[in-house]
Amino acid sequence: MNRSANGFSMLATALVAMWFASSRCSCAESVPASVPEEASSIPWQVLTPDTFAQARREQRFVILDLEAEWCHWCHVMEATTYRDPEVVRLIAARYLPVRVNQEQRPDLANRYEDYGWPATVIFAADGSEIAVRSGYIPPERMMSLLQAIIDDPSPGPSVVPPPSSAGGAESLPAAQRAELEADYRAAYDRVHGGWGTVHKYLDADAIEYGLVQGGAGDAGRMALETLAHVRTSLLDPAWGGLYQYSAGGGWEEPHFEKIMAVQTDGLRCFSLTYARDRDPAWRDAAEAIHRYLTTFLRAPDGAFFTSQDADLVQGEHAAGYFALDDSARRALGMPRVDRHRYTRENGWAIRALVAYANAIGDPAILDEARITARWALAHRQRPDGAFMHDDAAVDQDVDGAYLGDSVAMAQALMALWIADGDSAWRMALERTLAAIDGFADPPGAGYRTARGDPASRPQRDENVALARCANAYARCSGDQRWRAMALRAFSFISAPAIASRRPAASALLVADELGREPVHAVAVGDPTALQPLITAALGLPTAYLRIDRWDPASGPWPGPGEGYPADPSGVMYLCIGDRCLAPARDAAALRASYLRAMGGD
Repeated sequence: MNRSANGFSMLATALVAMWFASSRCSCAESVPASVPEEASSIPWQVLTPDTFAQARREQRFVILDLEAEWCHWCHVMEATTYRDPEVVRLIAARYLPVRVNQEQRPDLANRYEDYGWPATVIFAADGSEIAVRSGYIPPERMMSLLQAIIDDPSPGPSVVPPPSSAGGAESLPAAQRAELEADYRAAYDRVHGGWGTVHKYLDADAIEYGLVQGGAGDAGRMALETLAHVRTSLLDPAWGGLYQYSAGGGWEEPHFEKIMAVQTDGLRCFSLTYARDRDPAWRDAAEAIHRYLTTFLRAPDGAFFTSQDADLVQGEHAAGYFALDDSARRALGMPRVDRHRYTRENGWAIRALVAYANAIGDPAILDEARITARWALAHRQRPDGAFMHDDAAVDQDVDGAYLGDSVAMAQALMALWIADGDSAWRMALERTLAAIDGFADPPGAGYRTARGDPASRPQRDENVALARCANAYARCSGDQRWRAMALRAFSFISAPAIASRRPAASALLVADELGREPVHAVAVGDPTALQPLITAALGLPTAYLRIDRWDPASGPWPGPGEGYPADPSGVMYLCIGDRCLAPARDAAALRASYLRAMGGD
């Protein structure tokens, strides 16, 4: 690398993409129960293309504070460490302080996701990393770190190269699949439940894989057991919504921030589980999350805000506050809501709302998803079909587009098209997928986080989401362009260094869907008269679904092959894999036939 190049480009090279949808706040240290209220005297700057040029001119290191607005430990670090006089003096003497909200910069969030928030990164003036630290750093440790780098700026052991992302095969070899399956089960906590160790949280891929693949077996039991812990320990009893995680290795120490990734993963998982079991407890949990989203995070125009803070008073742990009921909480005040309306988070919300609407058969919920999608198309889509992360006036993107936003909206548009058959969603989906093609990583494996940054690299979760969406649309449309897109994303996901990173379920989910057809329902007859059957098909316990609607009165069968008999009374055909079930004429028969075919009851 030419270290005399533009400072912003060098930073981009250092900031390689590995984003985790439900980013974690690291909480290993203990801190005082209260913190001082005086303002920080550190002159934090925003990240600009001139940041490293300024650092070189002034012969300074760059200290990056990568924070999340909802993060309790970010607040504690601001109130203690960054107000300590000696820390302030050292930074003023030799450092250029830069602060970034990780939700505004997915490229930075992707690079440092494994460190949790806050993440502290110290760079040399040429943009190379010297040190990366995870979570809260108390004043004494920060003083030591800052002075040590002044004394010897050699990179420390925390600076490691990213894992190799050389492309893997188009499917998982048997040995690799067996290894991932074994890791999926080995990573499960048989004592406390869940796939986390220090932190207990909702791992959506692990749960979905358990529900879809496990059936009534061990994987299904692990998924249901984890969801039960999430429901009883992380679901806010007063306002609804899910706390982000529990610390301490069990489920008894919830941390109270509520971020969109957790809400939408939870709403989808509880909806899928209700669709499977029809247990009212799962529906109640999904309803509580939906109530929270629409009460606390929905803007008047139908878009969604990003998160709600963990603290009523920044830096003070809020367990006492969240133990109160609604009226007692409101009497004390309300934790701050981050009112940014990021496209990615709104795409997640749309997809989750559609899953909930499908599971309970409520068209009003589907209308909510439509309103949000129309807002995103009107306010966030660029002329080229890609989506901006934020409003154009404040967007800090490299070229105005990140992969995560476009992929989240592609999934949302796909879900809406399946749910209501409106070709407008399909056309918008194709425009978005075509724009995503511009994110392809030139070496040939996967799609990178930032299209306008040549140093940006692919990140697993974004490629998992893209592979699943592009493959599903290829199966539904028959257009092999999107199958090629899915396989390209999977060639990155299946690389051993990427696939083996927990949760192993992520690669397994993609491999499973690439290797089979979705559940395929075909409604033949007047769509209005057949709506109960279509609603029943949408409510089947699968996230991998294709629905075709054909009214013989409108013309000949538009699909491949000879088509289906033009039954005047209306009928639903259902195919699973390489077998088709008996035609169904009522919703109960359709569901019963599906469950029997899948080995349920």
